[in-house]
Parts: sequence; C-alpha cells; structure tokens
Amino acid sequence: MPTPYRHTSPVPRKSATGLVAAVYEQMASDFLLADGPLMSLSSAPDILAATWALTRESEIAGPAPRVNTELVAVAVSRVNRCSYCIDAHTALAHATGEHDLAEAVRGGETPADPRIASLVAWAGSTGSIDAIPVSSLPFPVSEHVAYLGAALVTHVINRVVQSLLHDRLLPGRLGSSATVRRLAGRAFARTVRHDVEPGRSLDLLPRTDICTLPAWAGETPVGAAWSALRLAAGRAGSLLGPDARERVRDVIAAWDGSRPDPALLDSMLVGLPDRDIPGVRLALRAALDPGAISDDMVADWRRVHPSDGDLVRVVVFGAMLAVEQIARWTTTDNEFAMTGD
Repeated sequence: MPTPYRHTSPVPRKSATGLVAAVYEQMASDFLLADGPLMSLSSAPDILAATWALTRESEIAGPAPRVNTELVAVAVSRVNRCSYCIDAHTALAHATGEHDLAEAVRGGETPADPRIASLVAWAGSTGSIDAIPVSSLPFPVSEHVAYLGAALVTHVINRVVQSLLHDRLLPGRLGSSATVRRLAGRAFARTVRHDVEPGRSLDLLPRTDICTLPAWAGETPVGAAWSALRLAAGRAGSLLGPDARERVRDVIAAWDGSRPDPALLDSMLVGLPDRDIPGVRLALRAALDPGAISDDMVADWRRVHPSDGDLVRVVVFGAMLAVEQIARWTTTDNEFAMTGD
C-alpha cells in the first residue's frame, strides 16, 4: 500500500508506547490524527513532543482566534510552497466556518478586513530578512505570541514535509477543488471548534527543556514549547562534528530568506571531513531548500546513520536553525541560541 512517507517509517498508532503514545493520544483528542507530517517525527520522540506542543499551544490552544492562526499557517505555507500544508490548513480554516476567507488567503488574495489583511501580509513576510515586525500587528500583544508561534512551527513543519514526505499527502481533489476543501472542513469542524485547555502539552516535555524562554513569548505555554523544541533540535546537532555544526550555523546565519543556488550550498561542503559531508548537506537543504533533498543524499547519510531517528534529527537540526533566523527577523528578541555543542 502506498505511504506518504518518503524516507521514514513512522510508529503506527496501534504499536506506539511511552511518549509517542502519549503525544498521539493528545493529538487525537485536540487535533486530527491521521497519516501526516507530525507522525514522521515519531522516531525522535522528544522532537515529536516539542513540535506537537508548539503546534498545539500556538495554533490550537493559543489566545488568538483559531481561524486567524490557520490563516497564518496558510500564508506561511504559500511562501514555502508546501502544497500539503496549504491544503491542510485551508481545510482547517474552512472548519471554522470562514469559507470565503479560507479560499481568498489560499489564492493569494488580500482579505477585505484590513486587520486580517495585515495579519496575512505579516505571515507571508516572515520567511525574509525584510520581515514585518510582529509588534506591528493590530491585535492584542497576547495574540502576537500565538501568531508568531503558529508561523514559526509552520515554517518547521513545511520543512519536515518537504524533506521527508511525498509532495501530495491529501487526496488530489483537495488541492484542486474548493468544494472538496469546504466539505473536508465540515468533517473537521467538531475538532476545530471545541475548547482546548492551554498548557496540557507541556506535561509531555521534560522540565529541564523549559528553561531559556524567549522574550517574545515569556512564561506562556507557547514560550515553553518553543524552548523545548529549540533544545531538542540543538541536541540533534551532536550527530555532526564541531566544525560541521559551525559550518551549518555560519551558512544559515548569512541567509536572507531567498532560495539558494544548489551549487553554492555544495561549495559549503569543501574542507569538511568526509564523514560530516552527508549530514551538513542534509541540514543545509532542510533549512534552505528542503524540496531538493534527494534519495541519494539520504542514502549517503544512512551509510553511517541508518536509523530513522537520526535522519529526523539532522533534518530538524537544520530546519530549526533556519526558523530561529526567521524568529530574529520578526522580533527584537536576541535570546535565540540553540544548544548541542
């Protein structure tokens, strides 16, 4: 039977245990559990739990209206050209009952409501060094936290999807038919519209991973989830040697949001030990051009690191470095430094 997973074999729900089972249970209660991008992280339970926590606490249980956080996710996914995420979040926006608005944002149109238009424009700018500051949004500061969290976790998941999954995970007509997307939204409506208690996902995270909270989120569940994901991704950097980690960081620190020339990325591998080249190549592609990850690149990595978990970790290590850069562009917070050295 065809699988949407291109390079990994996620833990099935029926055989999940421990932390993975706990995350799946909460996803089933608060979101939608089907074959999808978050399950591709299940071979790295700490990364799965932290990614789910940031998704839940910003997009689902945050202080902002659910339709708004879904529109943020649609706008970000459009910039990243992640077709699955565009379709999935459009359907979830339909589930809130805002059918015309969902389709307008999916199609790149400017919403009639100027506040929503400013939100969508902000979300679409977040992948660039010229990002609009989140503080400029005409919403309460408490909502800014949810919008930035939703944008950042969408940037992460877009990269995971494009790195590890096939381009199309949802039925083909969902991408081509507004009617099908609207019907899908109706199927999701009960899940989307029920109240979700903030903070419950934090029980899935080690307390030691909730330490350096970002100034833009403070002591909110979103800030705690961001802290945990940052630390989990940073630990994954230990799969690379010190010089290799530094090379990845240096390249991403100089990134301006544009899609890089593949030849330029390959030139960044010169001088590295042979053992580190596959990992640096994957981390940089996951960060800056995830759709360019090939079967051969994954095969080169697996010759030394055969497990699904290590593949997930090196991909998320690179992806999170890029997303930290995005967080810097859209905030005045300088407290972004991943551990893992």
